[in-house]
Amino acid sequence: MDLASEILDLGRRARAAARVLARLSTEQKNTGLRAMADSLDQQRSTILTANASDMEVGRANGLPDAMLDRLHLDDRRLAIMADGVRAVAALPDPVGETLRAWTRPNGIEITKRRVPIGVVGIIYESRPNVTSDAAVLCTKTGNAAILRGGSEAIHSNLAIADALRDGAARAGLPADSILLVPRTDREAVRHLAEMDKYVDLLVPRGGQSLIEAVVKHARMPVIKHYHGVCILYVDRAADLDMAVSLAINTKTQRPGVCNAVETLLVHRDIAATFLPRAADALWSRGVELRGDPAVRVILGERIVPATDADWTTEFLDLRLAVKVIGDLDEAVEHIETHGSHHSDAIVTADAARAERFLNEVDSATVYWNASTRFTDGAEFGFGAEIGISTDKLHARGPMALEELTTYKYVIRGNGQVRE
Repeated sequence: MDLASEILDLGRRARAAARVLARLSTEQKNTGLRAMADSLDQQRSTILTANASDMEVGRANGLPDAMLDRLHLDDRRLAIMADGVRAVAALPDPVGETLRAWTRPNGIEITKRRVPIGVVGIIYESRPNVTSDAAVLCTKTGNAAILRGGSEAIHSNLAIADALRDGAARAGLPADSILLVPRTDREAVRHLAEMDKYVDLLVPRGGQSLIEAVVKHARMPVIKHYHGVCILYVDRAADLDMAVSLAINTKTQRPGVCNAVETLLVHRDIAATFLPRAADALWSRGVELRGDPAVRVILGERIVPATDADWTTEFLDLRLAVKVIGDLDEAVEHIETHGSHHSDAIVTADAARAERFLNEVDSATVYWNASTRFTDGAEFGFGAEIGISTDKLHARGPMALEELTTYKYVIRGNGQVRE
């Protein structure tokens, strides 16, 4: 079967499965999810062997350490994956929720009700845990999922998807509710994006070239998990101990993820005091600092001169662009001009300035005195996420169960006609 026909077959199967899923009760879906978690535990050895193969190829191909970290699975990460499935099973089911209900003067009753989207295509790179997160969130919300992972994780993704499908089938769910594109050809993305007859929504998460390819070809709505140029602003009223701690956490706790900070903005009034402390702490953890002229005056020649491109780069590594600014307005302007509207934070003891920052920065998540690393479905109490949307419609920030539903209007009457 050629690639186009293979993708079309996946679409047909997913559509048929979605119709079955939409009729299932919450308990039936939860039973399936718990069986999927058990299957991940039972097939742990197979999954780890597949992941070891991907890791070996990744090292041979020179994948950077941050990418290898995202790719790597071990017993602990697999246990977290299975526990995440069980956590989703324990969450309330949004499907069937009444969002609003009212009665018109003519007596017709109108209800606005949550329903599944249908078939959701997820296109992603590097992180095999996305295979599980996306599949289980779609299952909980009655959506069939077509997954297309990156070539670097193909063996891991296939093993995880097989385990999830086995668990679902044993619990009576349609196995085709979770389908993984078994090929890594880039053309598969185009065929999937053009299959609007069977796919209702696409969610791409990955590099800029992947996102642009999906948007270029998509014939259905797209919600983008775009790059994360996250920014931390240290205000002149900041607690400097807190600011150092947040700078370390947001940059070094896991530098290869989208909610890690890539730019540090520092108010000029505290730059001479704060920057040496922050730089020593960051250098001790292997971070390369790239600074503007004002930063280089304070910290010396060890600072790499920042280029214009550094302010818009998602490094995904132990590199950090640093800039001295004059006031809050300049901070907001920098974030709006150079950021990616993902996750941005202010460190300050001044509540008024903090509220201005929270109100004026137009990003999916904004923080006051907290790490941007909390932009995560599990950390928000959602159980898991399908991605972090930097779009504004219809989902923004961590996409979890509610964001994987739409709604319809149900109208009940007793013979009313329009005059």
